[in-house]
Amino acid sequence: MKHDLRLISMEEIQAEEVKWLWYPYLPRGKLTIVQGDPGEGKTTFVLAVIASLTCGEALPEAEQALEPINVIYQTAEDGLADTIKPRLEAAGADCSRVLVIDESQRELTLSDERLEQAVHQTGAQLIVLDPIQAYLGNDVDMHRANEVRPILKRVAGMAERTGCGVILIGHMNKAQGLKAGYRGLGSIDFRAAARSVLVVGRLKEDHSIRIVAQDKNSLAPEGKSIAFQLDEEHGFLWKGVCDLSVDDVLGGGGKLHTKTTQMEDTLKRMLITPMSAEAVLNRAKDLDVSERTLMIAKKNLGIISEKQGNQWYWRLPEQGCKDVTG
Repeated sequence: MKHDLRLISMEEIQAEEVKWLWYPYLPRGKLTIVQGDPGEGKTTFVLAVIASLTCGEALPEAEQALEPINVIYQTAEDGLADTIKPRLEAAGADCSRVLVIDESQRELTLSDERLEQAVHQTGAQLIVLDPIQAYLGNDVDMHRANEVRPILKRVAGMAERTGCGVILIGHMNKAQGLKAGYRGLGSIDFRAAARSVLVVGRLKEDHSIRIVAQDKNSLAPEGKSIAFQLDEEHGFLWKGVCDLSVDDVLGGGGKLHTKTTQMEDTLKRMLITPMSAEAVLNRAKDLDVSERTLMIAKKNLGIISEKQGNQWYWRLPEQGCKDVTG
């Protein structure tokens, strides 16, 4: 049977700008992979991103915040009631904007038409599937390119049609010493299909510090690495951008130095006694630290603002309330 040949001239194609949920890390309408070794904080990082997006809060390095969005979140590893919901609440997410497709009667796959149906029904702008291998389908070998490629093409087509970003969370393989591109679990086609690949790892010198490094960006220059801390007392804390590379992340090496950590150290020294907010803001300007970074450092340290007379003062939480106007 003969098929009619149809050619498309590039002159007929209307050029479009790439749109982003988080520039340059998370594009709309495209696939993003977040990967790392087990226990490195991949899911916690993604949940923190979801929290910001559902509340309309600006993410690190973002020029401005977006309007709050709906997110579809699917997990095959963690319980919704005892793990995911408490983590979302701890991250400050608007849980009314986080939706889950019911898999009790039929398990979801990347080829499932319910993904696109759910996007149209909810207006979701982001889908997260954690982990990748749980959503391939029982008959798919994730190491075989000929089996993986058509599935990834389908989910990429769904993302393109709807404009909904898709995050696939994956583990790294155990082959130490390889380039990051070959450390992803399964076929290299996963990396090929993704427009953005983020690698999460921890520092050897301080296991509470995790780094997110961009290992691939097909749509923009690669973004700076971003640090966060998983603190027993305060939970998830953004720590700002740093110069650590993907190789540093995979090897656990490097020393963390960011504007946020610099400002935290400065605030600890400055606020031995309460100080006016104006003086603190002036000091941040002297250090070329943005007001937004200053406010992240303030939040991380739990600094308290109090008005005394006509002026606002900042104090560390352990100082207690003092009258500083006298």
